[in-house]
Amino acid sequence: MARPRQALLSRQRIIEAATALIDAEGLAALSIRRLATELGVQGPSLYNHVATKEEILDAVADAITGQVDSSVFGRHDWRVALRMWAHAYRDALAAHPNIVPYLAQGPGRRPAALAMADAVYGALVDAGWPPARATHIGAVMRYFVAGSALGSFARGFVEDPQLYAARYPHLTSAHRLAGHQKSVDEGAFTLGLDALIDGLTAVYEQVIGPLPALPGEP
Repeated sequence: MARPRQALLSRQRIIEAATALIDAEGLAALSIRRLATELGVQGPSLYNHVATKEEILDAVADAITGQVDSSVFGRHDWRVALRMWAHAYRDALAAHPNIVPYLAQGPGRRPAALAMADAVYGALVDAGWPPARATHIGAVMRYFVAGSALGSFARGFVEDPQLYAARYPHLTSAHRLAGHQKSVDEGAFTLGLDALIDGLTAVYEQVIGPLPALPGEP
C-alpha cells in the first residue's frame, strides 16, 4: 500500500482532537485509547508525538493560554492592561470551561502560561508594586478569572417558576435568568473586575503614591 502523502498524525492535530474531546465530554473522557479512536489510529501511533496523557493535557492547556494577548502589559498603564488582559483571559477560558480545573493547578512548565505570568508580574513590579503585592495581584486575578469561567450563574437556576413562587419570594424571576445568560454573566464579570481594579488603585495610592488619571477620567 502506498504511503499517504500527508502524515495521519501531527502534534497539532492531536491537540485539536484532545481539545474537542475535553470540550464535549470533560477531562475524564480523555485517554490515549479514546483519543486514538477519535483520530482513527491505533494508540501506539500517538506515542510518536506525545509521551503521556499529562503531556497532552499540558499541550491543550498551553494552546488555550496562548490565545490570550499578554502584550498589553508594557504598552498600557497597568490598570488598563489588567482589564484588557482579564477580559481576553476569561474569553479564552469561557470557550473551554472543562479545561479550567487543570489550568487552575498552575503554570507548571507550560511555556505560554509561564510567559503570561511573567508578563503580568513584570508589569506590576515595573509599575511600582512591591514584588509580594505583585504576586498577590497575579494570584487574585487568576482566582477571579478562572472562577468566572467555570460555570454560568445565570444557568444555575431551573426554568420552573413554581419552584420559587411559594418558598423563595426574592427569586420569583430567577427562572428567567437562563434566557439572559450572556448579559448576566458578562455584566457580573465586568462589575467585579471594575471593583477589583478600583480597589487595587486605592491600595496603590495609599501605600505607594498617586497615580495619573487614565484617559477619559476627570
